[in-house]
Amino acid sequence: MPHIDAARALSDAQIQHFIENGFVKIDAAFPRELAEQGRAILWRDSGCDPDDPASWAKPVIRLGHYADAPFRAAGNTPILHAAYDRLVGPGRWRKPGALGTFPVRFPSPDDPGDAGWHVDVSFGLENLDFLSWRANVRSKGRALLMLFLFSDVGERDAPTRIRIGSHREIARQLAPAGEEGLSLRELAANGFDETADCPEVAAVGEAGTVYLCHPFLVHSAQSHRGTRPRFMAQPPLLPAEPLVLERADGAHSPVEQAIRLALR
Repeated sequence: MPHIDAARALSDAQIQHFIENGFVKIDAAFPRELAEQGRAILWRDSGCDPDDPASWAKPVIRLGHYADAPFRAAGNTPILHAAYDRLVGPGRWRKPGALGTFPVRFPSPDDPGDAGWHVDVSFGLENLDFLSWRANVRSKGRALLMLFLFSDVGERDAPTRIRIGSHREIARQLAPAGEEGLSLRELAANGFDETADCPEVAAVGEAGTVYLCHPFLVHSAQSHRGTRPRFMAQPPLLPAEPLVLERADGAHSPVEQAIRLALR
């Protein structure tokens, strides 16, 4: 792997921003050329014509688990590997082999039907009822939530909405439930009203931008009011070992530090 430019490594200020706010934005985390190659594959599989808006009949199309070369390369740039090390810890994450599901959003006046606030739960996925999927305070099964922008995304292009600092409230909700954690149904019982006062930011950026987010960050889709479809992947970064909230050597990752601070 090429040596990473030290100027592109996450700064201490960015790490602190992640701990406090729950995310960090990395511009040009992967090359635009990979985004273009990825979009070509997604357009092919979408059944839509990029030059014919009349073919964009639905507000959102979900395309499946993508492990093609452009997607694997996008998830494994030196910049991102260094960021994974800083946020999760060296040796504590698994190299992404794919970029998961792409919700492709098209300009539309219609409700996409999936624009509610939520967190991405991470275990119990064998249950056919997705509201029974679970998360626990050690984020079993997920080290990071990641947003990979494969197209330019402006304010009107259905950027993911993020509730800044909401990960702290979710940590406090999960802590009493221990290893069993809570289901998505339980977490969403109050519509995530506990985080309603959090400031909000939109995950905008140019193709090649990546948002690395704490796994407990509350976020939401929204309707597309722009003119060009939005292509984004939202894979997890998988852990190589469980999070540890009480390390004898004190070497807690920023993901762990954020949880520990929330529980003080």
